[in-house]
Amino acid sequence: METVSENACFGGVQGVYSHKSEACKCDMTFGLFMPAEARDGPVPVLWYLSGLTCTHENAMTKAGAQGWAAEHGIALVFPDTSPRGDDVADDDAFDLGKGAGFYLNATQDPWAAHYHMWDYIATELPALLTENFEIDGARQAITGHSMGGHGALTLAMRLPGRFASVSAFSPICNPTQSDWGRKQFTAYLGEDDGEWARHDASLLMRERGVDGPVLVDTGTKDQFIDLLRPETLAEAAAARRQEATIRMQPGYDHSYFFVSTFMEDHVAFHAEALYGL
Repeated sequence: METVSENACFGGVQGVYSHKSEACKCDMTFGLFMPAEARDGPVPVLWYLSGLTCTHENAMTKAGAQGWAAEHGIALVFPDTSPRGDDVADDDAFDLGKGAGFYLNATQDPWAAHYHMWDYIATELPALLTENFEIDGARQAITGHSMGGHGALTLAMRLPGRFASVSAFSPICNPTQSDWGRKQFTAYLGEDDGEWARHDASLLMRERGVDGPVLVDTGTKDQFIDLLRPETLAEAAAARRQEATIRMQPGYDHSYFFVSTFMEDHVAFHAEALYGL
């Protein structure tokens, strides 16, 4: 692992690090904010998964999360959204290929060689973090935006016991019935819609639910709301009687102005779960 940069931030350190990924078969980069409390021992961690076209840097610089995380003594990890490199398959469209890994393991060519973002986020990067930083692997929470909200919800439901809480900003809730999902699942996973269902938050909510609290915010003026389908997640949570707060925020769109507005709420929500308050 190599240190790309480290900057003082809210009494802690905002770092950027790169490493060779066995899961993705390429070099990967991630951001990590460590609060001041990490100098005295392991701290809980909140994962932030970003959306389409993003790298590790978008949320790290735009979400305004570090100040709120510092108040609660929580680390923040900002992974990349896809494998990177000259030999990594890509597409001219913004919603397929680099920047659009969809947090799954691709099984179809040419994507299968590198696009193993599920294994990277679920297994490889957590092990790297706990080995090299003062991270308490027993206290984790997860959030994300758009495609990253999809990833946060599906990881939380398919890895029971891993995360104390899950939240999402404008998540893609029902990708098997959306152009933000069907296109990518066909490319990455093939025509088997049974495999698709394992990456659909609304279907997983009905089937499994979450073993902790859930918070989801979507703006009523989100320009992609028909692709996000937030109503399907709300219906599934209600049918399952899941502990969940699913809010439509009046006037807000899909941007990081929206994310940063409600970041304080989300970090406090996760802090309560992580510390058992």
